[in-house]
Amino acid sequence: MTDPTPALTAIEAAAALPSFLSPELASRMQFGWTISVHILFASLSIGLAPFIVYFTWKDVRTGAEQYARLREFWVGIFAVGFVMGTVTGIPMSFQFGTNFPRFAEVSGELIGGPLAFEAKMAFFLEAVFLGVLLFGRERVSDRQYVLSSVLVGVGAWLSGFWILVVNAWMQTPRGYEMVQRNGQQVAQLTDPAAAFLNPRFPWMYVHMMNAAVIAVSLAVAGVAAFFLWRQRDSAAWGTALKLAVAILLVSAPFQAVHGDAYARHVEDTQPQKFAAMEAHYDTGQADLHLIAIPKEPDALTDPRAENLWTVSVPGVGSYLASGGDFDAEILGLNEYEENPPVAIVFWAFRFMVGLGFLFIGLALWGGLLAVRGRLTDSDRYLQAMMLASPLGFAAMLTGWYVTEIGRQPWVVQGVLRTEDAVSTSLGSAEATATLLGFVVLYCLLLAAFLYVCKLLVEAELARVEGRGGDGAADGSVWSRVPILGSVAGGDRE
Repeated sequence: MTDPTPALTAIEAAAALPSFLSPELASRMQFGWTISVHILFASLSIGLAPFIVYFTWKDVRTGAEQYARLREFWVGIFAVGFVMGTVTGIPMSFQFGTNFPRFAEVSGELIGGPLAFEAKMAFFLEAVFLGVLLFGRERVSDRQYVLSSVLVGVGAWLSGFWILVVNAWMQTPRGYEMVQRNGQQVAQLTDPAAAFLNPRFPWMYVHMMNAAVIAVSLAVAGVAAFFLWRQRDSAAWGTALKLAVAILLVSAPFQAVHGDAYARHVEDTQPQKFAAMEAHYDTGQADLHLIAIPKEPDALTDPRAENLWTVSVPGVGSYLASGGDFDAEILGLNEYEENPPVAIVFWAFRFMVGLGFLFIGLALWGGLLAVRGRLTDSDRYLQAMMLASPLGFAAMLTGWYVTEIGRQPWVVQGVLRTEDAVSTSLGSAEATATLLGFVVLYCLLLAAFLYVCKLLVEAELARVEGRGGDGAADGSVWSRVPILGSVAGGDRE
């Protein structure tokens, strides 16, 4: 005999538990999680674009097998990342309606256009010509094929352009006025140029694009180091490692110089965020903390001068923020009624900066080895680059956390608070349940991406070891991957 009591739905069962995350916190965590995963794939496309253009151009120009191999391998990785980026990116726009409807109502006129441009102008450009790269090597002319690689790169960088237009406007909103519409205050676009090219945009775009290039250069170097570790005389992967190190020699130091200037801009436009980056509570002269180590566990959640062991340079924080004045007054966090989660911003900033200097060191080390003709022969350097291969993405994520979490409690700086943007009809149980669902789903997507990458690496490794370094095993590198297997038939071997 069946129980007449209706079964509880998952949400009703969750509601029976003692406590859940607030709708605001759960919504913020859900969007933060989805964008954290999505940005990995978006930055992979942006950072790989220059490599793919170069390998394609060299393949067409020289006809050398090593460039065809590198083009084939990295176009495969790009394609899988592009698919995953699409899948992980689409739900974010829906979350504007399900979790942050007030944000969509207030800012829709400002953010709707750039988001539509990103889809129609950038995404489709990238998707169409990626198809040519995958399936068109023997179907279009050499010139058209190289052009396709360039247009894929343009699409990837255009996508970043429009997305960062939106985010930069949320940091430093311009080109709008607040008007009454249907009984609510909303932002009305008054100056598209001022809104799209707001003060934050050029800083954010350059820093983010270069961060993606650094992250992918480290990944390329790490993959190349792995293949060279297994087969030292691989000309293809020796070339890839040299190219990655050359790019790092330029991009890593540039990021440090640009980041320093970027921080001054942040202090000018978002002084509260800057104060959180340095855990600067009292208004006055600011020191620069070169190293910060917790003296006690509380320092991890509430970093302050009294609970940190620091190596600091007096007044240099003021000097850097002001552009030359050691005695410049820097507003402290105590001046504000509500602050962002200082611990997250403070430690994330230090993690990002520390990794940045590590990348400069790795680039200089690799450059010195290259000058001495020992780049592919150094066991320690190959091991170091394999270990460092994911760290560029880690640095980029922590930098993104500084940017986004440091803006709190605002979703649009000075215009709309995060707590006011969250749906009033969203319950704690619903928000917590969907957060858990997104965590599980996106973990599965990450696992699927890594599994396909593993198949591509195994297939390439078989080719590397197949004939004294650069011999080709039977079949294309894509033949091991069901989604891409059909590409092999139309590609040159």
